[in-house]
Amino acid sequence: MANPYFQFKKFTIRHDKCAMKVGTDAVLLGAWADITACKNILDIGTGTGIIALMLAQRCFANIDAIDIDTDAYSQAKENVAASPFAERINIIHASCSEYTGSFTREKYDLIVSNPPYFINSLKCPDNKRSVARHTDSLSLSELIDDSCSLLSLSGRIALVLPYEQLGEIEMIARKNHLSICRQTDVIPVPGAQPKRLLIELSVPPTDIKNRNTLIIEEARHQYTPEYIALTKDFYLKM
Repeated sequence: MANPYFQFKKFTIRHDKCAMKVGTDAVLLGAWADITACKNILDIGTGTGIIALMLAQRCFANIDAIDIDTDAYSQAKENVAASPFAERINIIHASCSEYTGSFTREKYDLIVSNPPYFINSLKCPDNKRSVARHTDSLSLSELIDDSCSLLSLSGRIALVLPYEQLGEIEMIARKNHLSICRQTDVIPVPGAQPKRLLIELSVPPTDIKNRNTLIIEEARHQYTPEYIALTKDFYLKM
């Protein structure tokens, strides 16, 4: 039986009620997102609340975190309430479109999301896991459209995506007059192709793009110095 919780250095994530368990994608985004000068942050599709909690550990911003799934909402509230950061994180049960349309007039300095990513694959029989992983419930285009209406004038959107969606996110960014200001291509082991994409979009136009690569492991369970440096404030054994 899988462990019902994952212990980080400063908080615990219970994930026994959530379709999507603690994974590398969320940890990457929570550690990588630029929190410079952030006062208000929104986490879309928070799941267990892991990214919101990581950002709360890194900065003193107020963080709203939304999820459409009732069990995820309940589990995120539980995880946040048990953390040292409960006073600065607000968990909200709503879809992205509901939240954009009627829940808030807030403008955010940073919006983060680890969005659904299975587009053409066979859906899993567990409907909750299917909603959490498939773009039927929230397409990438809808996510960016909704996010743009919630950004402050200097706001940014940070995402973790399958690397195959690079072309799609570039097209969506252009359509919404956003610039790609940071990009990290995530490679599992040396010699492999990029598997994930960490990408940051900004409202102010810029010709400067900070692009680099991150290799996670040198060999099985032998993490690279770069990955250790990125995640050492969170993982117990880093």
